[in-house]
This record gives sequence, C-alpha cells and structure tokens, in this order.
Amino acid sequence: MDDVLTGLALLFVAVAATSAVLNRDPARQALVLSLLGLGLAVLFTVLQAPDVGLSQLAVGSALTPLMILLTVRKVRRGQKEKKGKKGKTQRRGQQERRG
Repeated sequence: MDDVLTGLALLFVAVAATSAVLNRDPARQALVLSLLGLGLAVLFTVLQAPDVGLSQLAVGSALTPLMILLTVRKVRRGQKEKKGKKGKTQRRGQQERRG
C-alpha cells in the first residue's frame, strides 16, 4: 500500500512540476506551485518525514505562492500606472503645442 501511495505522490509531483515549468502566466505558475507544494508535503508524509511535510505545507503551499501573487499584482499595477501617466503626458504635450 505504501508503494502505491509513494508512486502516486511521485507521479503527481512530476506532473505538477512539469506544469509549473510549462506555464507562461506567473499567476498560474503560482497556483501550480501551490499544488506542487501540496504534493511534496504528501510525498514527505508518505515517506515517513511528517516534520518536513508540515514545513513544506506551510512554506511551499502557502507562503511562497502568496508572495509570488503579491509581487505579480504589484508589478502589473505599476505597469498600468506607467501606461496611464504616459498617455496623460502625451495628451498634455499635444495640448501645449496647439495652444
């Protein structure tokens, strides 16, 4: 029974890791990374390392994806603000040339 659980956990980890690498959207990567962390936590627990599994659950499944999502949100917000300022600056320059 343990061999079956270990094999399934390894298969899930391999699929989740491959999916995380092949995704191009950072928000989706963070979601898949969270699933990968959950799979690793299960794998560590099945392999008789519950302390490492709990650490992986906290860090790999929750903290790291949360930090990535917050960073992506901040970067995207900054890009939107830059585009908005750029458009205002261009319009202001056109108005000054006319007037």
